[in-house]
Amino acid sequence: MDGCLFCEIVAGHRPAAIVLDDADVVAFLDQRPIFKGHTLVVPRRHVPTLPDVAPELLVPLSAAVQRVAAAMPAALDAQGTFVAVNNVVSQSVPHLHWHVVPRRRRDGLRGFFWPRTRYADDDELAAYADRLRRMLTTA
Repeated sequence: MDGCLFCEIVAGHRPAAIVLDDADVVAFLDQRPIFKGHTLVVPRRHVPTLPDVAPELLVPLSAAVQRVAAAMPAALDAQGTFVAVNNVVSQSVPHLHWHVVPRRRRDGLRGFFWPRTRYADDDELAAYADRLRRMLTTA
């Protein structure tokens, strides 16, 4: 879809730290992560919200979210993950996406008041993406 940031990333027209790329789904690091390693999982096809997604796409999307959530603790030395999807409200890009966020006890995440952080530089961004990518390709 023209003008959709995530469609541009999926098409390769905008750079992103891709951690998973398959026939139906692309996952990449959030540029403004809650915690480093925060990953967005999106359908390759433009779908605005969860209610709009075709039922046959739910299985590959859910499987990709599950793979990312399973890889994250070992890849990023996390104790668990937080997984969320917004529909319209708080959905900064109108393209369906799941947030998969690494979690650690006492990490400061409380309710929905999410602190945001930044990667020190592109090298650190790439290193986080590489760690997740390696774990996802061996899973």
